[in-house]
Amino acid sequence: MSIALKIQQLQASLSPRGVELVAVSKFHPVERLIEAYNAGQRIFGESRVSELLDKIPLMPDDVRWHFIGHLQTNKVRRLVGNVDLIESVDSERLLKMIDDESARKGVTSRVLMQIHVAEEETKFGFSPDELIKYFSERKFEDLKATHICGVMGMASNTDDIDRIRADFKAIALCRRQILDAAPDLRDFDTISMGMSDDHEIAIDEGSNLVRIGTEIFGRREY
Repeated sequence: MSIALKIQQLQASLSPRGVELVAVSKFHPVERLIEAYNAGQRIFGESRVSELLDKIPLMPDDVRWHFIGHLQTNKVRRLVGNVDLIESVDSERLLKMIDDESARKGVTSRVLMQIHVAEEETKFGFSPDELIKYFSERKFEDLKATHICGVMGMASNTDDIDRIRADFKAIALCRRQILDAAPDLRDFDTISMGMSDDHEIAIDEGSNLVRIGTEIFGRREY
């Protein structure tokens, strides 16, 4: 099946449910991204700053780039101002660096807070308790040039569907608890969770932004 047909089928499935699609294009050549773009896709997700910056000038100006990987602090300066959304803010230190650099450049960065609920120790992010504490203490009010738009998370890498569903439930619950702690938050409405293998479960549990790569582009070219 062609990339264009896969995009069209996914959009037809997701759009009526109010779910946006991030086409995870990392490690794939620009030619494949152009195929997806020509089929109507506008949001693309990359996980390496250098690769993202190389692709930006090769794609149309109306592409909305999401950074979805672990962001190293020494790459913040290069990334800020070049993406529509940073989905993977996994520490207060990183958030402050993004905010300081955004203020320096005179831009407003949109970000998601990454929640860690999965079994793997290698995944990054805040625990739900850490994140609820951050918002309960209203630390977000110190931000000068960053808008927190919601949360992002991943389920455990397992075939156990019950565990995957429980992880997504925990991420969605954390967002509700954050809103209970800070009900005046504005536009804190994005829940980014779900990938090629588990996005239907994620949508069942409240996701409105899914990150799909393999299902669209096939296996990655490293």
